[in-house]
Amino acid sequence: MRYLFRPPASDGAGLLSLPWEQPLEEWDPAVLLEVPQRGISRHVVRFTAQSGRVYALKEIAEPLARHEYALLGQFEEEGLPAVSVLGICVDRPHGQDAILVTRYLEYSMSYRYLFSRPTGEHSADQLLDTLVVLLVRLHLAGVFWGDCSLSNTLFRLDAGTLAAYLVDAETVERHQRLTPGQRRYDVDLARERVGAELLDLQFGELLPPDIDPVDVADSLPPRYEALWEEVTREEVFARDEQRYRVAERLDRLNDLGFDVGEVELVTTADGAKLRVDTRVAEPGQNRRELFRLTGLEVQERQARRLLNDIRAFRAWLEQKTGGPVAETVASYRWLAEVYRPVVDAIPAELAGRLAPAEVFHEVLEHRWFLSEKAGRDVGTSKAARSYFETVLPRTPKEMTTPSAFVSGRD
Repeated sequence: MRYLFRPPASDGAGLLSLPWEQPLEEWDPAVLLEVPQRGISRHVVRFTAQSGRVYALKEIAEPLARHEYALLGQFEEEGLPAVSVLGICVDRPHGQDAILVTRYLEYSMSYRYLFSRPTGEHSADQLLDTLVVLLVRLHLAGVFWGDCSLSNTLFRLDAGTLAAYLVDAETVERHQRLTPGQRRYDVDLARERVGAELLDLQFGELLPPDIDPVDVADSLPPRYEALWEEVTREEVFARDEQRYRVAERLDRLNDLGFDVGEVELVTTADGAKLRVDTRVAEPGQNRRELFRLTGLEVQERQARRLLNDIRAFRAWLEQKTGGPVAETVASYRWLAEVYRPVVDAIPAELAGRLAPAEVFHEVLEHRWFLSEKAGRDVGTSKAARSYFETVLPRTPKEMTTPSAFVSGRD
């Protein structure tokens, strides 16, 4: 029996004491965790916590486990939106299948959980749009999924919107570039699977009565084609329009959540032809910039929102001091005087319901709402107190952080 794991070694070392020689479904419940509202899987899947971290364990045929282990490792190195793989246990006694180990994606939710939440603010349309963004990102990177579905996707809140992550890579094929036929086939498979999953939600009375599962699933291909066209199309425009049209296109791609690599302008008889090399790797520009300035690691839209708040804080400092303030100085003071006080003030009984950056984003939203109502800026501190008293307690305890799962266990 062999257990292979990727760095950091400390992660894998904490799992070595588990009973790898036993069938996963026979493991002692004392070493496992119950994860509420997780997705449906055709394999035996269990969860465990070691050294303050939560891991997902999936029992699967060894060739598939090795295939998935290698692909998820590639995706992580390239920054593609997928779960992080840790290791595999192979050559288990009595010809047992291998066990693939992935790190649990903090603050993530399954589609079933999103629909079962009492607030119910996430619509089928929003989930489908988020899934389509994920599929386009993978296709741009030459990834044929082969089993795209809501069940094989995890969702994270990102500044009020959702971000999607691939969970299951068993059927994935990697190519230099996908053909139109491969993309269409992958999209059609996704349409069938999503339709079945929405019908299942309807049967469980988790789908709003005004939503037709078949109609929603059938809308997936046109949603995909519209987004694919937006991020890959070439444009032709007059030469005197070059500067603002290029900036407009790049801003649009950034707003859609895509990074931009090489930009090529080719002069033609009809004008200038613009071709953009659209990149899909995360972290994006905003995440990198925020990390450089503050050391915070957050989602892309959260980073954009926090950077905007830093810029507003810097402008306020310059107005107050009557002179320029360096970006690094403003960022350091914002982190110490604005962000940290809000995060540190989260009541202990409410900690872990949302990621800290998502809490800060919602506090900013709440500040805007209160300021509009009052006709003046109420300030971040007052908005945070109001948010912790009236809004955050209504957010369900999602049990999505290691501390929430482990509850002191090792």
